[in-house]
Amino acid sequence: MRRRHTFQRILLLLLPFIATAQLQKMEPTRHEESQVPAYTLPDPLVMEDGTPVAEAGQWSARRAELLEILSARQYGFAPPVPVSVKGKVVSEDSDALDGAATMKQVEVVLTHGDKSRTLGLLLFLPNAAAQPVPAFVGLNFFGNHTSHADPRIRLHGNWSPNNEALRVTDNRATEDSRGLRAHRWPAEEIIARGYALATVYAGDVDPDHEDGCKDGVHGLFGETDHTAPPEERWGTIAAWSWGLSRILDYMEESEPAVDGARVIALGHSRMGKAALWAGATDTRFAATISNNSGCVGAALHRRRFGERLVDINTNFPHWLNDRSKSFNERESDLPFDQHQLLALIAPRPLYVASAAEDLWADPKGEFLALLHAEPVWQLLGIRSDLPREMPDVGGSLTGPLGYHIRPGKHDLLSEDWVRFLDFTDRMAGS
Repeated sequence: MRRRHTFQRILLLLLPFIATAQLQKMEPTRHEESQVPAYTLPDPLVMEDGTPVAEAGQWSARRAELLEILSARQYGFAPPVPVSVKGKVVSEDSDALDGAATMKQVEVVLTHGDKSRTLGLLLFLPNAAAQPVPAFVGLNFFGNHTSHADPRIRLHGNWSPNNEALRVTDNRATEDSRGLRAHRWPAEEIIARGYALATVYAGDVDPDHEDGCKDGVHGLFGETDHTAPPEERWGTIAAWSWGLSRILDYMEESEPAVDGARVIALGHSRMGKAALWAGATDTRFAATISNNSGCVGAALHRRRFGERLVDINTNFPHWLNDRSKSFNERESDLPFDQHQLLALIAPRPLYVASAAEDLWADPKGEFLALLHAEPVWQLLGIRSDLPREMPDVGGSLTGPLGYHIRPGKHDLLSEDWVRFLDFTDRMAGS
């Protein structure tokens, strides 16, 4: 026992030096195309045993393989047990947005055994549109009250990351935060186009900090609810994605004003990563939209450009499963890349959006992932003709696979939403 304690003390003394050595091994951040190494992408249409996927009927088997691989080596497996999803409407106001919308606030209670978790859903429904209507659903970063200035929107009571600009102090939401992120959720424009808008604070689903995956919806489940080994269990991105599916459960079962067959998963930045995984794992989502989702979102790992897997596993170790950490600085050894994540959404519509100055998210890597996922849509009989080169800044691509790159920085803006709405309008008319 004394030897063990001595060894532990020595290890603790060495940890700073080990960490420094690891940092010294890290490659410099790449922000120039000339720095991108040569790479070869794994083929989404080749089975793990080398069998080509040449017919649409083979795709389901290949899709199952890719889901297994991405779950085991990156996002993690959610517990394969059902939960009860019940909604309680706590307010309903038909005069929202100057009378254009009905604003509902719902407590969506997830229950498993004797444990429960409540998600606060904010839902805007267009008053003038014929019901049921299509809907966008996405997670917000700091609370529903930040997505619109309406004083009736409830403040959440869960942990929130401190943010001086968003006026979050002592890890709690404040009245001063109202409407400070409204530009990311232009409810008036969305409602005017005939869509519903649903959003939930991401921290209601799972807090964005390292807690050993014990809090949030992780806490609903015990050890016996898991079938995957500990290193392959779900991280926070997978939990957020799972939460999006539970919101869809509620809307399908209890919200007749929303067409459950026309719900679009949408997210920006880390919530864009979650939206993509939700679209990949839950085929009920009619379409998926990611905005500036970057690494472990739409951007290719093998380009090693901007944010990389090692950055995420260092700065946000709770986002992914533990097994993903074995691929830090080893992107070429990954048995997948992110174009295969995008391929899992086929044959449903998919839109990827980038910002020209957001080099951390690797705009070109996002476009290339979409391009290299396209053969799966084509195999499944969906005509798509993406150009080999990404559009100029300000340009966009239309079709079942949509893309744009706008001027500016990492953000979700009204001009992004105009493109998304045009895309979903075309989707409805096709």
